[in-house]
Amino acid sequence: MEASLKNSIVSAFKMHGLSLRSDASNYLTEILTVVNAVEREDWIDKILDEVQKQTLSSNIIDADVIEIAIKECNAEEDGGDQVFSVINAFDIPKYTYLTEKKKFIKYSEANGCDAKLLSKAEHKVELFRERYQLLHQRTMRHKLFTPPIPGMEDEASKKFKLRTVEYLLGCSSKLKDVIALGMLSQLKERKYFLEDLTGAVELDLSQAKFHSGLFTENCFVLAEGWYEDNIFHVTAFGFPPPELAKTTRAYYGNINFFGGNSDASLKSSTKLQQIEKENEDAMIVILSDVWFDQEKVLQKLETMFIGFQDAVPTCFVFCGNFISEPYGANHIALLKESFNNFMKILLNFPSICQSSKFVFVPSLEDVGPSKIFPRPALPNCIAEPFTKKIANAIFTSNPCRIQYCTQEIVIFREDIIGKMIKSCIRCPTEHIPSHFVKTIVAQAHLSPLPLYINPIYWQHDQALRLYPLPDLVIVADKTSEIFHETVELDCTIANPGSFSCCDYTFKVYYPSSKTIEDSKIED
Repeated sequence: MEASLKNSIVSAFKMHGLSLRSDASNYLTEILTVVNAVEREDWIDKILDEVQKQTLSSNIIDADVIEIAIKECNAEEDGGDQVFSVINAFDIPKYTYLTEKKKFIKYSEANGCDAKLLSKAEHKVELFRERYQLLHQRTMRHKLFTPPIPGMEDEASKKFKLRTVEYLLGCSSKLKDVIALGMLSQLKERKYFLEDLTGAVELDLSQAKFHSGLFTENCFVLAEGWYEDNIFHVTAFGFPPPELAKTTRAYYGNINFFGGNSDASLKSSTKLQQIEKENEDAMIVILSDVWFDQEKVLQKLETMFIGFQDAVPTCFVFCGNFISEPYGANHIALLKESFNNFMKILLNFPSICQSSKFVFVPSLEDVGPSKIFPRPALPNCIAEPFTKKIANAIFTSNPCRIQYCTQEIVIFREDIIGKMIKSCIRCPTEHIPSHFVKTIVAQAHLSPLPLYINPIYWQHDQALRLYPLPDLVIVADKTSEIFHETVELDCTIANPGSFSCCDYTFKVYYPSSKTIEDSKIED
């Protein structure tokens, strides 16, 4: 019986151009032996489907690939835990782009080690190198930079060629119509340079025109102009062109850049797509700057829960600050007491406690080890008393990620817009949210700022990446105006503002329709 089952498995894989190693065929035969004979063919088809979703380096399949595929099949069958999950920033996988192979591979596979919190100096260089390589490979795929089709080099299909800094520095004569991709830096006081992997060239910005966006130090730009006498005279500045998430996945397969239990992206799960579509009433409520130590704020939260009793949300996201001001030595004791007061209110709504998730994202001003991103969750001395009474409470990092069915949501609590405006080379005077949205989408990063302004753990920079673009990015900035914008790339960026200072406003997101609503608790 085992021999015939093994032959049918091998034949099924051969029909799809795949060959099984002996360890893979033996492992799969052992697994399927206990499966009902009627269901075996369906299981073989499911496993084949999951194998083909993986990024395969060869058509010869070993046991590890089969094991991953079976785990994915079981996850699809269970489904429950995959519908909603919160992903801690320190659990987000890091993928490194290999130029020679033109593919992304996991950091541990590329370097033979895992990312550490306190890393070596060379990892700081890696951080900017990886940001550059990610944007460079994306830019080179854009229609303006792909090589022209032979015989069709007309004006309508005009293509541009990116030049490296090394190429410019090696030229002794004047170069016209130069376009280069690099990082803006100030290597000398009041002198800006363009850096890439090959070197740095000084910039003359006296005639530069800036496209829309917030151009800060350490952001990556497309610079256009001419080169002469070791100076790059810039006539126009723009950002690297972004791309749709589905375009990214078309090139790199079903890699799960987002994170979570699944090794493959859940975007392709038909079961989760169906759940998402059918659950039209699902909603995620997002509040920021919620001061649990203020009686008025607690009253407003109670009013909000009363309003949601008959239509219970899937999740409530509470972003810090969780206390109105620093209280010195008494800060932790007061924070514990404030969370306890909030918990007492929440326990008055058993239907919400049982059906909703409660996600708590700290700010840099909340209790924690340092003011470096990613910021760990609030300490256990605050979280444990709360989670013992409210089982659905989740204390997580800043930033964090939420996966609801096939939806990918990023939560970032930081006054980032104000910091970027202060760091701009030339600051726009109006429509600041639109400029900010364009910047982080083009940079594929939540904080394209110098590290001395917004420090980041060098080996955890991937926690702030926006690649591929998620469905929703919440940037909780209490210093900026409240907004939400949906870019053409099927990505929404929103700022709920300060709940405690902005008339108790918050956002409600509906995953089934990908719409977001402004909400407010009136007096």
